[in-house]
Amino acid sequence: MGKFKFTREYEFKASPKVLYQYISTPPGLQQWFASKVKYVNDGNFDFIWDNESHPARLSSQRMNKATKFDFLNDEQKGNYVEFKLEQSELTNATFFKIIDYSDNQDESELEDMWDGMVDKLREIVGG
Repeated sequence: MGKFKFTREYEFKASPKVLYQYISTPPGLQQWFASKVKYVNDGNFDFIWDNESHPARLSSQRMNKATKFDFLNDEQKGNYVEFKLEQSELTNATFFKIIDYSDNQDESELEDMWDGMVDKLREIVGG
C-alpha cells in the first residue's frame, strides 16, 4: 500500500513565536500531540501513543516557522509529520499547516484525528 499525504491548515490568533514551542519541544508537543514525548539525543525524539513508542528524528527545523519529524520504526519508514507556521501580514492571524505523510489513507479518520488534536492545542494557547 502506498503512502498518503494529508494536509490541513488551521487559523490561530496566537503568534508563530507562541505556537512554535508547541511544535518543537517535548513539553509543548506532549500537551497536544502525543501522550508522552521524550528527547532522546541528537535530534531524536520518542513519541508515545497508546503506550507504544514511535521514535522520530527532527529532520528539519526553522525557528518560529516549521518542524518536520521523520519516523524511524521499520513499519513507519518514510512516514513523517511536518508542522508549518505562517503569519498573515494582512490580518496578523497565524496559519498552522499540518502535513501528515503516512500509510493511513482514510482521509476522514485523519481529519477527525487532527481536528481533535488542534482543538486541544487551541484550548491551550487560546486561539
